[in-house]
Amino acid sequence: MNLVFDFGAVLFQWKPAELVQQCFGAQVSTPDMAKELAHSVFGHADWHAFDRGVLDMDEVIARTSVRLGLDCADLSSLLERIGTHLAPVEATGDLLREIHTHRQQHEDYRLYFLSNMPAPYARQLESLHDFLAWFDGGVFSGDVHWIKPQPEIYQLLQQRYALDPSKTVFIDDMPGNVAAAQAQGWQGIHFQSPSQLRQELMVRAIYQIRP
Repeated sequence: MNLVFDFGAVLFQWKPAELVQQCFGAQVSTPDMAKELAHSVFGHADWHAFDRGVLDMDEVIARTSVRLGLDCADLSSLLERIGTHLAPVEATGDLLREIHTHRQQHEDYRLYFLSNMPAPYARQLESLHDFLAWFDGGVFSGDVHWIKPQPEIYQLLQQRYALDPSKTVFIDDMPGNVAAAQAQGWQGIHFQSPSQLRQELMVRAIYQIRP
């Protein structure tokens, strides 16, 4: 069985509104305002282009600063904090470690990742977290110029590692990304919490080992 993990908000924390609040607290006085600004920064086509590796960080900062009227230095500080903000989600990491330990004896699981991640942050994660070596392979969007839910990025992972779609389970916190995987013939799990993920894997008889 192939288990394919998303990174942001699944294996690594991703709370953009908190980042925005830290950097622009004087401008976003309520949680709703922070969410709105976070969406304006990270939900825009410029950020998606950065995710795809076709726009660099300096250009994203310049464009976003003009578009939203934000100070360039503050916006640069926001983007620089993202690497350290992406701390592992402990409970999901525990489940991943458990699966990795189990497969060392049984060899019936393969681990992959498929992440929308700009290249600078991808390189930072690779240098900081040894557990990424547990994966048998994966794709960062910033390296291949495709992002989820574009079908090409799923097809690339599948072709690169010769994955059997019927034996591939994709785990992501975004329903649209899960649906795109299912359109490729993969199984999909909409991640909502580590405990919910474990339960889903057990109910579907994908992974039966209990903690």
